[in-house]
Amino acid sequence: MEYNVPYKYDPRDYQQPAWAAMEEGKKRCCLVWHRRAGKDLWGINWTATQIFQRVGTYWHVLPTYRQGRRIVWEGRTRDGRPFLDHFPGHSTWGQPGSPVVRKRDDVMTLWFANGSTYTVVGAEDPDSLVGANPLGIIFSEWSIMSPTVWELFRPVLVENGGFAIFIYTPRGRNHGYRTFKMAEKSPNWFAQVLGCDSTLAVSEEDIQAEREEGMAEAMIQQEFYCSFDAPLVGAYYGDQLMAMMDTDVKKRRITRVPHVPDLVVNTAWDLGMADATAIWFHQQVGAENRLIDYYQSSGQGLEHYVKVLQNKPYIYGEHLVPHDAKVRELGSGKSRIESAQALGLRMRVVPKIDLNDGIDATRRLLATCWIDEDKCEIGIEGLRQYTKEPIDGEVGLEGEPIFRDKPLHNAASHPADALRTLAVGNPRARLKREKLYPDIAMV
Repeated sequence: MEYNVPYKYDPRDYQQPAWAAMEEGKKRCCLVWHRRAGKDLWGINWTATQIFQRVGTYWHVLPTYRQGRRIVWEGRTRDGRPFLDHFPGHSTWGQPGSPVVRKRDDVMTLWFANGSTYTVVGAEDPDSLVGANPLGIIFSEWSIMSPTVWELFRPVLVENGGFAIFIYTPRGRNHGYRTFKMAEKSPNWFAQVLGCDSTLAVSEEDIQAEREEGMAEAMIQQEFYCSFDAPLVGAYYGDQLMAMMDTDVKKRRITRVPHVPDLVVNTAWDLGMADATAIWFHQQVGAENRLIDYYQSSGQGLEHYVKVLQNKPYIYGEHLVPHDAKVRELGSGKSRIESAQALGLRMRVVPKIDLNDGIDATRRLLATCWIDEDKCEIGIEGLRQYTKEPIDGEVGLEGEPIFRDKPLHNAASHPADALRTLAVGNPRARLKREKLYPDIAMV
């Protein structure tokens, strides 16, 4: 039997620049394409061409094994053709003369007559993959995959001259965003963002129908328009952040926000122990709450954070901390408030209220906030990523995740908890030389 590759497949018009770049010798490709743009199928067909040119191991990696089976191994095109049928010989595997000599559904692997293999892999346990020597890897849904996988196999592909293709829709400004921004600047990469307004593969009428059927606007912006600034589905502050990113630049409230020297700066903390400590820097200017700066670190003592505050050009008002700052540490027998006071930093403990009430207070605060987009970049991304905890494996009728009514505890919790401290504490605006609250030290 004779087959041509790609097998019964022609890249769509908007896919051809990426295909051409790979044919011209690019080994790294970052494709931020909208939902239903044909990302995985494009990757499969590119891999099929390489399997017959260079004998080796080829992987199609997804965040979980289950996703790999559902999306790729059992995936079909809109006309019902299995994705795997784009490998010539798949439909005749095991027959005399077929390029595919063996197939195992349990390990999601195809073996080819020339010695190459194609395997769909889950990335739940990256360390379990170590030891393999793939010549090509497709990282599908890269923005929700552990970036550890790439760090483990980057040296392998550098040594053997293999290719890496990253295909995904955005999930905020996380590692997927950083990958794209790096790739965009590198002469060794092909990088492209394509929303539906560029490809026209999904019509505006279809997208509007999704809206009318209840699809969240955050998900529409993320999945169909590839917005890195769209909040995540399930994000607590998604609507507020979208309102702050107005399309009219003059109305945006995530922008450049200057420090006003004649007003005090308040700080609001999330005091970590094993986790990170996060600090927002706030000024009240009339009815406006201005977040002019943000800092976080981990593995540091209070001395480090006091030094950070001292090195900034601010005159301080209040230092607000959550209620658990009063808890005494086993090692020293002192609370963190007492330890901070010994370092010359006096803190005010904000009231302990119900978590959901604190989240509502934060939403109201954000409605009056201006945030500096540069100095607060990490904090903003934390707010964008602060979501409800998804129930593993549970999805709705449209494939959307189902959430528990509590926050997911991850790195985004720290800036979100620190801002909740500010919302609950309600600091007062004062001129920098006004003497108020004698128990609050001016750092």
